[in-house]
Amino acid sequence: MGQELEKLNSIIRDSHNIVFFGGAGVSTESGIPDFRSVDGLYNQKYDYPPETILSHTFYRRHTEEFYRFYRDKMLCPDAKPNAAHLKLAEWEQEGKLKAVITQNIDGLHQAAGSNVVLELHGSVLRNYCEDCGRFYDMEYILHTEGVPSCPCGGSIKPDVVLYEEGLNQKTLQDAVRYISEADVLIVGGTSLAVYPAAGLIDYYTGNKLILINKTPTPRDAAADLVVQGSIGEIFSGLS
Repeated sequence: MGQELEKLNSIIRDSHNIVFFGGAGVSTESGIPDFRSVDGLYNQKYDYPPETILSHTFYRRHTEEFYRFYRDKMLCPDAKPNAAHLKLAEWEQEGKLKAVITQNIDGLHQAAGSNVVLELHGSVLRNYCEDCGRFYDMEYILHTEGVPSCPCGGSIKPDVVLYEEGLNQKTLQDAVRYISEADVLIVGGTSLAVYPAAGLIDYYTGNKLILINKTPTPRDAAADLVVQGSIGEIFSGLS
């Protein structure tokens, strides 16, 4: 990995227009479990697979069961940013990084100090009353039981894109703009399997596409540099 890290360092050193596109692998290194992982314990607690529970239809029909899963599996109030989050925030402060585009919903990029963060799938830190629009934070959801409700009588819904729901169009347009204008595009911690998000990298037209992931991705052959390994360890080795 030494040569790849050297090449990566050299690319980063020479660029002032880097965009980072990240997935679940960035968060799992902060102790946030991938919600898709199912073990024996899971099947003892839940009758439906995660993708079913996190769908718009399930949320509407079984809201209380949705919230039982959501509090248990999706809210990680003790998680802290790791080396990757911190390095990206540092690059932004240095004027090298223009934007972080993330598929994660945990707010750890902002906690690390990043300001330009495009959250493709929303954030667990934001929740809104479906009737009056009042804002509620994650702590409020954690400390309620059943379906959280607003004093106005409306139900509170997380500002998270569920299966069957469309992505925010402005966020998508901004992501396309940052990627298409980037000198360097670093893609990290994602298998590039979740669409439409994974299709965003098609808008990159440069010659410095860098893929960082523990396992191979369908785009490895198209990348200019592939670094396999833990994203936290790789970023902590960068200058």
